Amino acid sequence: MKKKIWPSAVNGHLHAPPSKSAAQRAIAIAALAEGGSEISGPGRCNDVLAAMDVCRSLGAKVREHHNTLQITGGIRPPGHALQCGESGLGIRMFSGVTATLSDNITLTGTGSLLQRPMHAVESSLHALGVYCKTTNGYLPIHIRGPIRGGKAIIDGSQGSQVLTGILIGSPFAESDVYLEAVGLKSKPYIDMTLDIMQAFGVTVANRAHQSFFIRSGQRYKGSRFQVEGDWSGAAFLLVAGAIAGGVKVSNLRLSSPQADRKIMEALSLAGASIREGAGWVESRQQPLRAFDFDATHCPDLFPPLAVLAANCRGRSRITGAGRLHAKESDRAKTLKETFRRMGLDIGVEEDTMFITGGQAKAATVQSHGDHRIAMAAATAALKANGPVNIEGAEAVNKSYPTFFHDLQQITSP
Repeated sequence: MKKKIWPSAVNGHLHAPPSKSAAQRAIAIAALAEGGSEISGPGRCNDVLAAMDVCRSLGAKVREHHNTLQITGGIRPPGHALQCGESGLGIRMFSGVTATLSDNITLTGTGSLLQRPMHAVESSLHALGVYCKTTNGYLPIHIRGPIRGGKAIIDGSQGSQVLTGILIGSPFAESDVYLEAVGLKSKPYIDMTLDIMQAFGVTVANRAHQSFFIRSGQRYKGSRFQVEGDWSGAAFLLVAGAIAGGVKVSNLRLSSPQADRKIMEALSLAGASIREGAGWVESRQQPLRAFDFDATHCPDLFPPLAVLAANCRGRSRITGAGRLHAKESDRAKTLKETFRRMGLDIGVEEDTMFITGGQAKAATVQSHGDHRIAMAAATAALKANGPVNIEGAEAVNKSYPTFFHDLQQITSP
């Protein structure tokens, strides 16, 4: 699918999309829970749909009614390989979930997920007594539980998703689990995992994100859970307001553990006008200045941050770029290529990305199958000197299916 975005002013009020990170965790935990759960506002992006399908394949009852999921917990070995789509969280999270079962289970995915390394899943589950074998470090993964328990050292240098999966599955271990996290990145997403586990009745002792203790024998209880709005998707809308007019975004929890809530800090550093209230944030255009920002724990912010920086006077510096190579695309590389086609300058030196401010030019760009690249290109196009054509725009379905519709609602030539 191709989308053409014209230079436009923006003004209006939008509802942030649901957080796919929260929704996927809640769906998986509800499938493990005793009794029934109700999950409100999960959305229907591709990653959430994949999580629902995996849980159905595992034997949980998942029914949709309007914008609510009714899930009756209880999982069993499936009769076929579990398909996690392109969800990096999904494959790592369901590895921990299926490790609670004592049968041979295969997990796989599609698209870019097939190229993403899975060594950390293998080594982490092995340490807890689970049989786990990747295919030369990639998908498919073959798993046979149960989780024996004991102590394991988890390499968190590439992110928190493997730890999330093990945390979710650990209450079902045969003995208590003690996890030591080394070099943990994306710590706010572990806070989200622990919050949702607690909402379903399981507690974890968290010692400064360096170690975690999970008492075995705990069980999740069916619960009602409201999925909060997604700061990752909202970041593009707030950047649009900061560079091209003004946007108010509601359905945002200001105390959220989501890592991408840090977009507020970046907007302030750049000099945008920011107001906030009960469940909403408004950004408005002001003269913008270059900024320095550490995105190590929120790497998904790099695309909207790059758009923001490209509209600032001077050269901005964003650290944490080493986290970008194993996303839906090699995101550092695709950001550079996309912005180059639009006449904008991005450089990457080791762990740091440098963006020089300037006006975007009319161009045709590729999403590279990456939802955040498609949204970044569309947001940057608002201030271009002509239309920007985005090929592969359907990539937004992974996280924010209504992105282009929402953007159209607030734009005017």
